[in-house]
Amino acid sequence: MRLKDKAVVITGATKGIGYGVALALAREGALIAAGGRSKSEGDTLVKEIREQYGQDAIYIQGDIKDENYCRRIIDETVERFGRIDGLVNNAGIFPPVPFFETDGELFDEVYAVNVRGAFLCSKYAVMQMARQGGGSIVHIGSTHAFGGAGQYSAYGTSKGALFSLSSYIAKNYARDKIRSNWITVGWVMSEGETERLLREGHDASKLEEYAAGAIPLGRLQTNDDIAYGVIYLLSDESNAVTETDIKITGGFQPW
Repeated sequence: MRLKDKAVVITGATKGIGYGVALALAREGALIAAGGRSKSEGDTLVKEIREQYGQDAIYIQGDIKDENYCRRIIDETVERFGRIDGLVNNAGIFPPVPFFETDGELFDEVYAVNVRGAFLCSKYAVMQMARQGGGSIVHIGSTHAFGGAGQYSAYGTSKGALFSLSSYIAKNYARDKIRSNWITVGWVMSEGETERLLREGHDASKLEEYAAGAIPLGRLQTNDDIAYGVIYLLSDESNAVTETDIKITGGFQPW
């Protein structure tokens, strides 16, 4: 119960890493405000949290590209739980499109979700956290922020911008007892990653074996691996930790 009664917003919580993080935080006693676009998946997550862990949880549906939604997800969390102790900026898209094939429309879409949405959610969270005496923001990053593979040019550079946002918040709002940290995520076999590898012709039965061979520690990262880092950064155990990059990668670098 390292996060007992801490109210935490998680964006992009209806699938993949976000879903796994939401469950793990609830297991540690957090009150969960889950964001996402799919009502059915959001309702399923809330039901699972309540039934498995007996924790209060709400689902706030919307599109993170909409500033009104970014404001609303913070406001509704405070209305429900009385405060916001943590924000996990997890929502993101990663279309595998090569540099020379990335047009302005695709670029804008990636940045609208991965950077603009996180920026605006952080803005409204920081405003509330400053009023209540502090809080913690965790940005879910990627190895692709530091160079990355050729087909992830827009995604990789958007994650680089998110890394900069994390540093900006940490430096400017530490006096308000607001901490901001980043997790470099390694190779997690998400739904989107699985689809990409299958499109490239990889054998479905050997996907994990193929990916694990590229990781020095010899295995893929899991949702729980990432969640353990988030738990630490939201907990009181890390109350002196800000502007930090925690690499949960197994030593993997994608270039």
